[in-house]
Amino acid sequence: MRRLAGLAIAVAILGLAGFFLLTRPASLPPETLARLQAHPADPVAGQSVFWAAGCSSCHARPGLDAMSPMSERLRLTGGDEFATPFGTFRAPNISMDPEQGIGGWTLAQFARAVMLGVGPDGAHYYPAFPFTTYSRATPEDIADLWAFWQSLPADPTPSLAHEVGFPFSIRRGLGLWKLLNFNQDYVVPASDAPVLMRGRYLVEALGHCTECHTPRGILGGLALSNWLAGAPNPVGQGRIPALPPQGWSAEDIAAYLQSGFTPSFDVVGGSMADVVTNLSQIAAEDRAAIASYLVALRSSPNR
Repeated sequence: MRRLAGLAIAVAILGLAGFFLLTRPASLPPETLARLQAHPADPVAGQSVFWAAGCSSCHARPGLDAMSPMSERLRLTGGDEFATPFGTFRAPNISMDPEQGIGGWTLAQFARAVMLGVGPDGAHYYPAFPFTTYSRATPEDIADLWAFWQSLPADPTPSLAHEVGFPFSIRRGLGLWKLLNFNQDYVVPASDAPVLMRGRYLVEALGHCTECHTPRGILGGLALSNWLAGAPNPVGQGRIPALPPQGWSAEDIAAYLQSGFTPSFDVVGGSMADVVTNLSQIAAEDRAAIASYLVALRSSPNR
């Protein structure tokens, strides 16, 4: 009995050690850190990254609409709620307030959070924050984004806690989720066409379109075999459509992302209204690149 008890204890210790080894938070590779530090950050370019990445869609205060001034979308107080099968997640304050926001962070800490989903304290972030998509962003764009972030207002509004039950409340366990679901590879193969590569970057790295438009498995990982094929609405009724909408041309898509009007003169609604507000701020060439990527995806023999 003593030998059995000793064996059980040894197995438990090994299992615990294995769990902590497999779930340890990742650090940025040295080459990524070197590129972050070497890049002469440009806040003007960072503003374009900000809108393309849709940061304000989740982190601006709830209740903004199309008539709200753009300045309010730059006040990143958080507070928006996202009810999912795993619990209710609340967007945190990510303003430049040093106490309640992220004003005390370094560039490296910001990049680790955005690209790897790991906070300055080493805690895993829940994938309600789309770091799995942002991980494909270039270090240069992240450095530019952080330079723009320095110009944003600080706000002392405290962040609201998530409501997540056991076992999802164990943050360390998210390391296992990342092992199963964190894929930093691009989905669509590379192309010789620069406009398609720009579109791929905007859709697959910054725009995180897949977070809503691709179905998920039982553990919340993206079903990449059904890339942008449409999915149940994770926070409400109805279904999010496939991309691109059937019958829309590249010109239709680009115009919709700028104005919010569909080819049939319907008007954008729901959470997509925030997406259009963001993408209306980026360059027309970038909206055209997104449209070109989506049309090429539709026509691919191996969608």
